[in-house]
Amino acid sequence: MRKFILSFVTAVLILFSASSVNAQYRNALGVRLGDAYGLTYKTFIQSDKALDFILNFRNGRNDNHFILTGLYEVHNPINGAAGLKWYYGAGASIGSLHYKNDNDRDDDVYLSVDGVLGLDYVIPNSPLNLSLDWKPALVLTPYSGFYERGVGLSIRIIL
Repeated sequence: MRKFILSFVTAVLILFSASSVNAQYRNALGVRLGDAYGLTYKTFIQSDKALDFILNFRNGRNDNHFILTGLYEVHNPINGAAGLKWYYGAGASIGSLHYKNDNDRDDDVYLSVDGVLGLDYVIPNSPLNLSLDWKPALVLTPYSGFYERGVGLSIRIIL
């Protein structure tokens, strides 16, 4: 799967390498790297408000998961830093967890309420957008608790 993601990003970079954009964009598609990897699509519904959809998946030795997250984000400029904005927001996640314990298998539904706090940067004269954020979650099922390790880097191509 990682080879697929790297191939996808490389192909899109080559396809859009000749284009340039300004600090504001409408749609961007890319990958998210962190404790889980996946795809991300961000679309602005107003000049300072965006929806960010993240599809995370992991194929570990003892567990697999597939989680879809939707976030509503408010973006704010940082004075003196062209192309750089900070953002905050909230959303929810739903997914499927699969555990492998010895010869037993266990499948669960994953539900959470998520927050997000981060930085969004458009590289000048390029079609690249980078986001670094912290996405903590209040997990509702299959267990209840606070998940604080949701740091991720998103690398997107501006469409």
